[in-house]
Amino acid sequence: MNIRLRHEAIVRILRRSGTSTVNDLAREVGASGRTVLRDIVALRDQGFVIHSESGRGGGLLLDPQSVQTTARLSMTEVFALIISVAAMRAARSLPFSDLADAGLAKIERALSADKVRDLRRLLDCLYVGQLSPEQDISDLGLIDQALLPAFETTFLQRLHLRFRYRDAKGAETIRTVEPQALLILPPLWYLVAWDAARDDFRQLAVEMILSAP
Repeated sequence: MNIRLRHEAIVRILRRSGTSTVNDLAREVGASGRTVLRDIVALRDQGFVIHSESGRGGGLLLDPQSVQTTARLSMTEVFALIISVAAMRAARSLPFSDLADAGLAKIERALSADKVRDLRRLLDCLYVGQLSPEQDISDLGLIDQALLPAFETTFLQRLHLRFRYRDAKGAETIRTVEPQALLILPPLWYLVAWDAARDDFRQLAVEMILSAP
């Protein structure tokens, strides 16, 4: 279990049980007591109020008022939510768009100034439109979930992205590009990037990106 999943499990256990000991938490998440103590410190740094009660019947107690969804959302998760809503709206398959917009607005209002700045920069790189009904999507592949965090880092830090790419003929190449934008035509995703090796811009199907850092 990685750190993020372990943190989520600890919060979930504390919410469910009310009070739990370090040893009980360690047993449930499959980690050492020392690791759980470090996790508790990290969760407190994230804004969770976790009390320590000594003596018989004591342990760790999570203040339910400190549990806020927005405090636990990473920028990648917020970006993914916005992309999902925008893509569903473009595909005309979002019947409750007003409620979705209201929910996203609440999330954005709770973000820190730094996260708001990063979110605006990411949104500047995002373009969502409608797919032509003539487009053949019968052989559409799956998109690697690790790509969105990689795109986030690349766009925010203005880095080059290196990955293995398979073209329409099945040939695999190593690409190093400078990403410029994400073009989403649900259900198709494209990475628009400058490819210095080809001295030109390229529109790369994200489903064809096989691996990236």
